[in-house]
Amino acid sequence: MITDVPGVLVGHHERVSGGWATGTTVVLVPEGAVGAVDQRGGAPGTRETNLLEPENLVQRVNAVCLSGGSAYGLAAADGVMRWLAERNLGFPVGTQPHEVVPIVPAAVLFDLPRSEWGNRPDASFGYAACEAASGSFVQGTVGAGAGAAVGSLKGGIGSASEAVGEFTVGALAAVNAAGEAVDLTTGRAYAADHGDFGVTWPSRPADLPSRRTDLNTTIGVVAVDAALSKAEARRIAVAAQDGLARAVRPAHTMFDGDTVFALATGARELPDASGPFGAAARPAALDALCSAAARVFARAMVHGLLAATTAGGVPAYRDVWPEAFA
Repeated sequence: MITDVPGVLVGHHERVSGGWATGTTVVLVPEGAVGAVDQRGGAPGTRETNLLEPENLVQRVNAVCLSGGSAYGLAAADGVMRWLAERNLGFPVGTQPHEVVPIVPAAVLFDLPRSEWGNRPDASFGYAACEAASGSFVQGTVGAGAGAAVGSLKGGIGSASEAVGEFTVGALAAVNAAGEAVDLTTGRAYAADHGDFGVTWPSRPADLPSRRTDLNTTIGVVAVDAALSKAEARRIAVAAQDGLARAVRPAHTMFDGDTVFALATGARELPDASGPFGAAARPAALDALCSAAARVFARAMVHGLLAATTAGGVPAYRDVWPEAFA
C-alpha cells in the first residue's frame, strides 16, 4: 500500500446507493511532504497545481484530495482544508499557530453518469475522508473510485508499494480511463506482468455490451520517503505516468485528464557526491526510484481493477471473469 511509506495516511468517503456512485479519497501527510505533479491528457480537472511548479514559493503540501464529481468534486478539497486548519496544519502566514493556509492540491475524475444528476462530492466528503484516514484502507469501489470506470469495466481505488534499497515507493490510483485495462479477447490485464496479483488470468473473451465513455481521467499519488527537491519529485510523478500507460490502452487521450501527484516525505537522504560514485550517485538513486514509481503505479492500476465491484451500471472484472478468483 502507499501507506507503507511512513507518514502517509489514506481515507475514503463515498456513497454507493440510492442514486449515488461517487466519492472522495484523501492522501494525508500530517508532517508535510515536498509535492509535485504531472498532468497529461486533454481534459484535466485540478486545483492548486501551479503552486507545485519548482519555481514557486510553497515547498510542502499537507494533503492531496482525489475526488469524483468532475469539476464539481473539487469542492471536496474545501473540507480537507477545514480539517487541516482545525489542527493548525498548513503554510504559516502569521505569528499565531492557527494562522496557516493548508496546502491541498486536488484532482477530479469524471463519473457523473454513474449517479443521478446533482449527486456529487462536496466539502463534507473531503472532511469525512480525513476523519477516516489511517495506515490501513480498503481498495476497490470506495472513495474516488466509487463511480470509476476503465474502458468496458468498473474501475476503482488500487494501491501498491515496493522497497528500493532503504527507500519505499508507494502508489495509489483511482482507475478511471477511456482506454481498456484488459485485453477483452483473453481477460488478461495489460499490466499483468508487473506483479503477482493472486489471480489466475483467464483465456476467454468477455461477454460484454459495448460501452463508450467520452470523459474519464485516472488520478493518483505516488509517495516516497526520500528527501527530494520539487523538481526531483516531479520526475517521480512523470515516471508514474509511464506506469499508467503500461496499464491502459490507449492512455492520456483527449478525453482523459490523467494527473499524478508525487509526495516526498524526506525521511531519508539520497547519496551525495562524497561517496564512491561521485556526482552520478544522486541521479542514479533518483532514477531507481523513478523506475519503481512506474512499476508500483502500474500494479496499483491492476489492483484497482481487480478489487472493484459492480456499481453504477458498470460490470466489474470479478463478475465478467469470476474464474480468475477461483
